[in-house]
Amino acid sequence: MSAVNDTKLKSVIFLLSGLPSHGDAHLWISVPFCFMYVISILGNSVILFIVKTDRSLHEPMYIFLSMLAVTDLGISITTIPTIMGIYLFNSREISLDACLAQLFFIHLLQCIQSSVLLLMAFDRFIAIYNPLRYASILNLSRIAKMGVVAVLRAMVIKLPLPFLLKQFQYCRANVLSHSYCLHREVMKMACSDITVNSIFGLFTKLITMGLDSLLIFLSYVMILKTVLSIASYKESLRALNTCVSHLCALLLFFIPEISLSLIHRFGEGSDPLLQILLGYISLLLPPMMNPIVYSVKSKHLRVRIIRVFIK
Repeated sequence: MSAVNDTKLKSVIFLLSGLPSHGDAHLWISVPFCFMYVISILGNSVILFIVKTDRSLHEPMYIFLSMLAVTDLGISITTIPTIMGIYLFNSREISLDACLAQLFFIHLLQCIQSSVLLLMAFDRFIAIYNPLRYASILNLSRIAKMGVVAVLRAMVIKLPLPFLLKQFQYCRANVLSHSYCLHREVMKMACSDITVNSIFGLFTKLITMGLDSLLIFLSYVMILKTVLSIASYKESLRALNTCVSHLCALLLFFIPEISLSLIHRFGEGSDPLLQILLGYISLLLPPMMNPIVYSVKSKHLRVRIIRVFIK
C-alpha cells in the first residue's frame, strides 16, 4: 500500500497559470517579462559590484542595500524558469518536487527580505537618532551577525513547509493560480485535512512579515519623534529625506504581499486574473524597482554607477 502511495506522490504534476492569451500572443507577453528580469538582474548585480569594489560605500546603509539586492536576485532567479517557461515554451507542467523546492526558496527569500527591510529601518533610526555613534554601533561585525540571524530565522521557520506538504496525497484539480508555486496554493490541492498546515502557514506569516512590519512601524514612530525634536527645519527635512528610498522599498514589498495574502485567505470568489497580476507585482516589481529607487535617491550611489558605465 505504501508503495502505491509513493508512486502516486511521485507522479503528481501541477499546472501553472499565466495570463490568458491565444496563438503568438504568448511570445508578445514574454517581452515585458524579459525586460523586467533583465532590469532586475542587471540592476541588482551592478549594485552588488559597486558596493563590493568601492570602499567609500562600505557603510551600513549600502551593506544593507547589498543584502536586499541579494534577496532580489534570488527571487528573480527562482521564478525565471516557470514564468518564462510558460510564455516562451508554453510549458505549464511542474512536478511536485520541483514545485516544493521553488515554493521553499520563494518563501525563504521573502522572509529574509522582510528581515533586511527591518534592519534597514533600524539603520535609518540609528543614523538619525545617534549620527555620531552610527558607524561604531553598526560596525561590519554586528551587521554580519544580523545578516546571519536573518537567514537562520528564515531557515528555521520556512524549512518545515515543503516537508509538511510532502506528506499529503493530491487528488483534486491540480491547476495552480500563479505561474510559480506558493505554500497555500499547493496546500489547497491536497485531499487530506489541511487544518494544521493552514494554521502553521498563518503562524509563519505572523511571526515573520507581521512582526517585522510592526517593528518597522515602531522604528518610524521613533524616527518621527527624533526628527520633530530637531530645531532646524532644514535639518529635519534632510533627515527625513534619507528615509524616502527605504519607504518606497517597504511599500513595494508589503502592499502587494499583504493584498495577495488577503485574497488567498478570504477571496475565494475573486477574479483569477487579479490573483495572477498581484502575484507578478508581488515577486517581479520589487526586484526591478529597488535598484532604480536607490540609484535615483542616493547621489553617492548614482555617481558611482554612472562612473562604472562611462568606463
